[in-house]
Amino acid sequence: MINLYFIGSAGSGKSSLTGAYAGWMDRQGYNSVTVNLDPGIENAPYVPDIDIRDWIKLKDIMKEYNVGPNGAQIIAADLLAINITEMKEVLDSFETEHVIFDTPGQMELFVLRQSGKVLIDSFDNNNSLIGFLYDPVISKTPSGFVSLMLQAASVQVRFNTPFINILTKSDLLEEEDVDMVVGWSNDFSQLEEAINSETPTLRTQLNQEFLSALSSFGSSHTLSPVSSTYGSGMEDIYNVVQQMFYGGEDLEGKRMDK
Repeated sequence: MINLYFIGSAGSGKSSLTGAYAGWMDRQGYNSVTVNLDPGIENAPYVPDIDIRDWIKLKDIMKEYNVGPNGAQIIAADLLAINITEMKEVLDSFETEHVIFDTPGQMELFVLRQSGKVLIDSFDNNNSLIGFLYDPVISKTPSGFVSLMLQAASVQVRFNTPFINILTKSDLLEEEDVDMVVGWSNDFSQLEEAINSETPTLRTQLNQEFLSALSSFGSSHTLSPVSSTYGSGMEDIYNVVQQMFYGGEDLEGKRMDK
């Protein structure tokens, strides 16, 4: 069973991508299970097969602990670990090779709180893959792109799992902007040149040595542009999963009976 976690900043498109990718897999004949880990999500663009809201409700937490929405989110993140065993029992009742996790909107609640690491380790870290989402609006400036690279590196240090970098909502960018951002992920010399052009004073701070250090982590992996709106790029995500865990072989034997 392969666990794919979509992680990214608020508004980067985690829930939309979860729904789009699960829908693509279904159309291709592959069985998958979706897991919502965000207790505060409203109007999700998909129906989760497993939903943390069945165990944790923000309104109940706010009432019980007399806290506001932000405080409730923090408490909910810590309570997540308490329900891991029961969630695993529910997940084990499904026959599937692919589990797609939609993580909380506030990335730090999952990445920095101990419950996030406990969950990934409990659901088998060896069979897990993180899809780190690059917000297109932030990504199209050199400084914004580097900021997301740093976030991606911190996530990989935290969880130490295989990584795929995903440029979400690529349909919001012009084609030349998509090519530019993907080019930065492929060639750090292009990124360094863009940084120096944007902010010359950063030249000594964000130099080649700095970027080379980032290349030690998954933040250096090529970006895969996707669009949940148009369904593009889903096959690229699938192919990366296949390459990492099955040597690129298709799961013909894992297709659902139609």
